Amino acid sequence: MESSNNNPFAHLKQDIQVGEKTHQYFNLQDLKDERLQKLPFSIRVLLESAIRNCDNFNVKEADVETILNWPETSQQSLEIPFKPARVILQDFTGVPAVVDFASMRTAMQSLGGDPKKINPLCQADLVIDHSIQVDSARLADSKERNEELEFFRNKERFSFLKWGEKAFDNFKIVPPGNGIVHQVNLEWLARVVFNTDNLLYPDSVVGTDSHTTMIDGLGVVGWGVGGIEAEAVMLGQTISMVLPKVVGFRLTGELPAHTTATDLVLTCTNMLRKRGVVGQFVEFFGPGCQNLSLTDRATIANMSPEYGATMGFFPVDDQTMEYLRLIGTEEHKYKTIETYLKAQGLYRMYDGSQPDPVYSGDIMELDLSSVKPCLAGPKRPHDKVDLDTMQKDFRECMAAPAGFKGFGIPEDKHAHSCKITHEGQEYELKHGSLVIAAITSCTNTSNPSVMLQAGILAKNAIEKGLSTPAYMKTSLSPGSGVVTKYFEISGVNKYLDQLGFTTAGYGCMTCIGNSGDLPEEISKAIVDEDLVVSSVLSGNRNFEGRVHPLTRANYLASPPLVVAYALAGRCDIDFESEPISKDKDGNDVFLRDIWPVRSDVEKVVQSVITPALFQDFYGNTMTRNQRWNELEAPQGELFQWSEDSTYIHHPPFFQGMSKEVKSVQGIKDAHVLALFGDSITTDHISPAGNIAKNSVAAKYLSSRGVDPKEFNSYGSRRGNDQVMARGTFANVRLINKMVEKTGPMTVHVPSGETLPIYEAAEKYMEAGSQLIILAGKEYGSGSSRDWAAKGPYLQGIKAVIALELREIHRSNLLGMGILPLQFKQGESAETFGFTGHETFSIGLTDDIKVGQDIEVHASNGKSFTCIMRLDTEPEIAYFKNGGILQYVLRKLLA
Repeated sequence: MESSNNNPFAHLKQDIQVGEKTHQYFNLQDLKDERLQKLPFSIRVLLESAIRNCDNFNVKEADVETILNWPETSQQSLEIPFKPARVILQDFTGVPAVVDFASMRTAMQSLGGDPKKINPLCQADLVIDHSIQVDSARLADSKERNEELEFFRNKERFSFLKWGEKAFDNFKIVPPGNGIVHQVNLEWLARVVFNTDNLLYPDSVVGTDSHTTMIDGLGVVGWGVGGIEAEAVMLGQTISMVLPKVVGFRLTGELPAHTTATDLVLTCTNMLRKRGVVGQFVEFFGPGCQNLSLTDRATIANMSPEYGATMGFFPVDDQTMEYLRLIGTEEHKYKTIETYLKAQGLYRMYDGSQPDPVYSGDIMELDLSSVKPCLAGPKRPHDKVDLDTMQKDFRECMAAPAGFKGFGIPEDKHAHSCKITHEGQEYELKHGSLVIAAITSCTNTSNPSVMLQAGILAKNAIEKGLSTPAYMKTSLSPGSGVVTKYFEISGVNKYLDQLGFTTAGYGCMTCIGNSGDLPEEISKAIVDEDLVVSSVLSGNRNFEGRVHPLTRANYLASPPLVVAYALAGRCDIDFESEPISKDKDGNDVFLRDIWPVRSDVEKVVQSVITPALFQDFYGNTMTRNQRWNELEAPQGELFQWSEDSTYIHHPPFFQGMSKEVKSVQGIKDAHVLALFGDSITTDHISPAGNIAKNSVAAKYLSSRGVDPKEFNSYGSRRGNDQVMARGTFANVRLINKMVEKTGPMTVHVPSGETLPIYEAAEKYMEAGSQLIILAGKEYGSGSSRDWAAKGPYLQGIKAVIALELREIHRSNLLGMGILPLQFKQGESAETFGFTGHETFSIGLTDDIKVGQDIEVHASNGKSFTCIMRLDTEPEIAYFKNGGILQYVLRKLLA
């Protein structure tokens, strides 16, 4: 909403007529500024927000001028404030947010303030989608079994969330069993245009999941932020952001008949990674946009984090409005959206009446007809592999040295295989064998075209007499119940069931590593025989160790290709020259014999997707889950913490906090906790996946009387800082250069002991020693995980010095009071010859400035200059306060 203070742009506030109703809005066109038409559409949304919220305190007139002058100012790394309309959360990142809010209320009371001041000031929606796991697969009742286990494991944290929904205003929880946050956002929660107290303004959102960007496909500006930053937005703060460059991506032509939106997004991801778009917006335009459905666009927008952009934006146009009709948007709301956006110049026209905006640098071009079927892998989502070269690529990866495109398997071991017996039947397991095939993730399950294509392919396969190996963990986890409805109407669900793709639940599941255990005999064979087995999933992330600890080769693919590879049973097949299997009569069956072409799929889509599907499903979303309805929850504005709980624990972030800001202290003789190379992701840093029985976190839980079978996942225990601190840097694929072996270990330098990272940190903290991290490029890439910053904070880390810091993680680090530092160009821990056995001192004073250079002194006599990555004045204030939430708390106290 607009600021209550004097707004110098109040004269732009006007009436706008929609049917018989009169609304108000801030009319950008009345600026009478020729620069407006040159702005990318995404930047116009930032401009509208600045004008509407301008109070010359949080948002200044100079900020509006900075945005209007975007072609020049976007080259200068200037900061602007942005106030999103709403916040969206999922339960893994949402639980710690609610824990922090509850903890802030406790702190507010202890400091003599009003606890009720700690309350979301904008709409915040939390969708429970990250808790369910693929414990059961391939069975008719797998969904029921998995949901029962989900509630058994998560009853305490679900009860806590239910307390939060009652205790806080403007806070809605979508119960488990309804879908994946981004698909639910796309199909139901998104407003496109807000109407608050009769004032119209563009929908915009930040979310505690990096794939919040999926909503950009609907023309809603949105991206992922750290959980800490999202909490500040919920408390009424603006986001301080560097005005981004906007890369124009022009699309022409149409997709070929045998390609999918997944092939397109993997192609775009590969292109944009080569361009380098970190910290930038990407805005898609051109005649090819008209040939993409809204859900095709959402698929492309979803993977913005994988191509490195803050957003992958498609402005609202006729296709957007067609989708709003499809999902059953109420008529006046539909007309309001169309009328408002056209009046504001925020509606993209392809009739020649609008000039293209100015974009940053060279325009990128892609003829959709050039897109080929492809996958991405085996370890990174931007490593595109064309389908026709997949066999060759996998074999090259087998021989290549261990790395992103290599497994380092000696050539004489490439043909190695072993026999396993599963459910009384003998199978052969070898390098390349597929052990997980998952139709999963909002990236693809939101798209009826690729989902129905998978279903039709399954039908064609069953009719040929094909099957999938019984030992393979096949699963289907749709992003909403709408998928189940149209599968049932089209009749393809029974064919997917027969191939083992029964619905395992509604949630992220395999895409986030909730893939569950493999059959014991399979796991044993993989480990004993050192096999490079594979997974194929329709997800957006395939970093090593993410999908499953035992699948070293993980490929992203379209849902129909997931089914195809499941039928083949291996990832190293050449579909063009090799048959998948034989039919009932013993004839070879090739992929081309069962592959549904795009035009045939679209006929089915048109016949089964109707507004009634969406209206019926979302009509009872809040009341559908009986387990949730019957769940008891605490009452009251203050949460009653219990030391007995191993799920929800009172964190130390605000305990002992003073009302006054203390002086900035330097870092003196800090040891190196870990020395990392490139591409250390938040999956490596943040606790994720199941809690290993031999881990430090497992020892802690056992000491608290928790049975190993009830350890659950780290994600489910994000509300307990004691567990999460022990799970930080606990990834089995972590490569720390201070130790020889891969895994969550380091050297405690004073004693020379090799210890689990947490135990070494604990010894350092007991001795009063400070700690830092040294890292290479792309440090903190991946999902926006607040525990990737909270965990290091609890381990005593005071600074991270990296060759490159990814933006969301950098923001989270400073949000926890950890100093983010960046090596100068051409310099690194490697160029200085650091081994991690040195100590480091960094002089800091209250007079720190945005982006300043800062001297670092090592104990080996070497000194160097780093860039202090506090990029804006508010970030300086957050750091001085010890973190962003401490800053907000003190501000509310005052």
